[in-house]
Parts: sequence; structure tokens; C-alpha cells
Amino acid sequence: MVTKSVANSVLALRIVALASSAATMALLVTNSYTFQNGAEVKYQDFNSYSLVVAIAAITCAYSIVQLPFAIYHALRHKRLINNGFLPKFDLYGDKVISLCLGVACGAGFALSVELKKFLKEHVINLNDFNFKGPYNKLLIRGFISSAFLLVTFFSMAVLSFISSNIPPRKQPNPY
Repeated sequence: MVTKSVANSVLALRIVALASSAATMALLVTNSYTFQNGAEVKYQDFNSYSLVVAIAAITCAYSIVQLPFAIYHALRHKRLINNGFLPKFDLYGDKVISLCLGVACGAGFALSVELKKFLKEHVINLNDFNFKGPYNKLLIRGFISSAFLLVTFFSMAVLSFISSNIPPRKQPNPY
């Protein structure tokens, strides 16, 4: 049986994962820049940012599915579905989602760092380009969204450790 503090921690970590992945999506989906000539750059123009948004959306969906079970478990101190399926679903789901989050977090940070480096080396020499202006905000929002995704990754990794340490329910011997 899981203690009350572990059940409450699982609930809190699921809420943190949901909130931070939703913040990641909100920051990147609204992230765009319009040049002086009318051309616009959005997150969809970068495959890595699209990956970050997709993994954040999958994490949001997974967290929304898991949240009612975590709430019930925290309030009643027992599983809603008590046949052994839910602990295995928690275990494998948390591990897969945390691994995907690690990949997406690395991709988001790597793109932001490389794009900033590229702009400093190749584009800053143009007189009409203001790097300290709105285009820098595009990169900063990429960093911030990746930082939120890092928080999501850590909360899902801790959930993965917790779900692997919860002992499975003993099945009665049919013989």
C-alpha cells in the first residue's frame, strides 16, 4: 500500500507536469517574428520547435488522462482500477513520456543555442538587423519554453522512479 505522502506527491507532480507542458505549448505556439519586409517566422518553420510542441501536447494529454486517477488515489488512498493494469500503465507510460521529454528538451535547447550562434556570426553584420530587438525575443521564448519542458521532464522522471518503486498488487494463486 502506498503512503499518503507518496500519493499526494504523485498528484502534485502530475499537476506540475500538466502545467509546465501547457506553458511550453503556449509559449512556442504564440512565438513568431515579422521582418520589416513582411516575412514571418513561426515555430512551425523549425522542426525542433515542432517536435517540442508535439511532445508537450502528448504530455498534456497523458497528464490529463492520469490526473483523475491520481486525484482519486490521493483522496481515497486506493486505486480506482484495482486489477494491476493501472500500476503497469503508470510505470511504462511515465518512462516513455519522460524519455520523449528528454529528447524534446534537448532539441529545443540545441536549436535555440545554435540559432543564436548562427545569427551572431552571420546575420548581425547587416545594418538593418536589430538583434537586441524582437528577434531576440523569439530566441528567448525558445529558451524559456525549453526550460519549462525541462521542469516537465524532471517531474515525469521523478514520477517514473516512484511508479517503479510501487510494489505490484499480489495476484491470488489460481491453483
